[in-house]
Amino acid sequence: MSGSDKAGQPRSRRLDQWLWVARFVKSRSLAARMCAAGAVTLNGTRVRKASQEIHVGDVVVVPQGFLLRTIRVKALGGRRGPFAEARLLYDETTAPEQFSARSPSWNPLLADE
Repeated sequence: MSGSDKAGQPRSRRLDQWLWVARFVKSRSLAARMCAAGAVTLNGTRVRKASQEIHVGDVVVVPQGFLLRTIRVKALGGRRGPFAEARLLYDETTAPEQFSARSPSWNPLLADE
């Protein structure tokens, strides 16, 4: 993480870590694979590196099962806690979009779901 603000909170976090802490994926390795495959969008730009830094206020579009979720980062989180705690890290900006069917190209990425 690159520095902290005056309250001791980190100013940024790796995207793969945040996706895991916010419970969008079951493991950091799955989050890293999704980023490397270009499945995740950050502020309108496809992400290709799991180490991409995110900040409070960023908009992330992430596939989750048969849904495409668009969310705004509210907090970076300190640990992977229960769902109720993870839910406080983001706001849904739009209703999740449902895919008609999972693309065959995503099956290897999501194999450990």
